[in-house]
Amino acid sequence: MTDSVTILGSGSALPTFQNSPSGQMLSLNDKSFLIDCGEGVQLTIRQMGLKTNRLYCVFISHLHGDHCFGLIGLLSTLSMMNRTQPLHIYAHADLEKLLRPLIDYHCGDMMSFEVIFHHINPRKQIVIFEDRNVTVETIPLKHKVPTCGFLFTMKGQRRYAYISDTMYSPKIVPMISGVDLLYHEATYTDEHDARCKTTTHSTARQAAMIARDAEVKNLLIGHFSARVDDHELFLNEAQEVFPNTRLAEERKTFEF
Repeated sequence: MTDSVTILGSGSALPTFQNSPSGQMLSLNDKSFLIDCGEGVQLTIRQMGLKTNRLYCVFISHLHGDHCFGLIGLLSTLSMMNRTQPLHIYAHADLEKLLRPLIDYHCGDMMSFEVIFHHINPRKQIVIFEDRNVTVETIPLKHKVPTCGFLFTMKGQRRYAYISDTMYSPKIVPMISGVDLLYHEATYTDEHDARCKTTTHSTARQAAMIARDAEVKNLLIGHFSARVDDHELFLNEAQEVFPNTRLAEERKTFEF
């Protein structure tokens, strides 16, 4: 079975007509893993006809709303669909403090499955999940709040790296060296690179520099700022540094 990632949302904090906030569905062997869950992710899942019966884990990179506001709606919908299998959520401990009261209030006794929270420290590089097919490791990033990326290593040695919101950080290069597919946030183009320091984000060119230096095979860029309407600008600037770059266009699936 081919491993793949489906882009559910590739915009930044402000939704646009082109993009919804962050979310990806990673399909590995017989399981699906949701990475981040911005507002509208469950709608895209439904519209695309993606199956949720194999959804086993959710990984949340950080607690800015555009990466987690969609969770309570998704959990409610899964309960209405009579899910019985437990759902494991890996995130900063504060997520459980925020989400548990909402689950109790909105779902209460109607909840058809158990939600199991696993607290992670985004500032440490550590294995947080492992089964017979895949290992998931955190990648500490540089953002305004505790944030990490995730490295998925399949037993067949294929690897996928998800780099969420971060400033340009060469420290991550050894952690993602040679991965088959790298997703790296690319919020801004060169025109707005001065905003990277104040917002702690990266440009498309900086994402490509990370991909080049890590010698990855392929790069996906996303988390596009609402300030830039023409996404080809992101692609052109990244490809000047790393030709094997593609846009993380929503509702597209990329195999690796």
